[in-house]
Amino acid sequence: MRLEGKAAIVTGAARGLGASIAADLVREGARVMLCDILVEQGQAVAREIGEGAVFRALDVTKADQWAEAVTAAEARLGTVDILVNNAAMIEQVPYDDVTEELFRAIFEVNALGTFLGMKAVVPAMRRAGAGSIVNISSTAGIHSSGGLAYTGSKFAITGLTKTGAHMLGPERIRINSVHPGWMRTPQTEAAPLDWVASLQPLRAVMDTREVAKLVSFLASDDASMITGSAYVIDAGALLMGARDIVDRMHEHMA
Repeated sequence: MRLEGKAAIVTGAARGLGASIAADLVREGARVMLCDILVEQGQAVAREIGEGAVFRALDVTKADQWAEAVTAAEARLGTVDILVNNAAMIEQVPYDDVTEELFRAIFEVNALGTFLGMKAVVPAMRRAGAGSIVNISSTAGIHSSGGLAYTGSKFAITGLTKTGAHMLGPERIRINSVHPGWMRTPQTEAAPLDWVASLQPLRAVMDTREVAKLVSFLASDDASMITGSAYVIDAGALLMGARDIVDRMHEHMA
């Protein structure tokens, strides 16, 4: 119960990683406001989590909705100590198929949404005397491993995290980023995950609950001296290189 007495906002919480993060924060003792544009799914997840969880509809690209959500969180939860910027759009299309419209949509949710969340919660965290922001990036925010717009947006989140952490550190507001690799989520259920697992050094694909545990740690006072850091959790995927390709070729030829 290392988050007992703390209150959190989690975006993109109606399914997948966001739902797992919200559930783990509650298990650790936090009161959590789940936010998403998927209203019925989000309400269902909050009911499933039970006591300590409430839902609020939020479009992370709208500054006015962010302001209203933070005000509502302080009124219902008493404070805002933690923000998890998890809401995201994913694309993996060929270069020529990345339109201006798609690029803007990806950046508005992933990068602008993260920025607006950080801006909105800081006054509440100042009132609380401290805070922890965890921005969900991706291995694509460290290494080119996604679509053009998606990868660019996740690199942007890495930069927002480090610069924000430097600026807000004197006010005891910590900001860190988490960089997951392949996970079993509703968005990846059609992907050949067993094959992906066979390629990765740990021969596994993560469950979202494993990533959620890392987020809860970074949100807690156990991580009180950690800020501006990028935490990779990817079953070793970023370790892969030419040697892995040769090994897989040998296995295929055997």
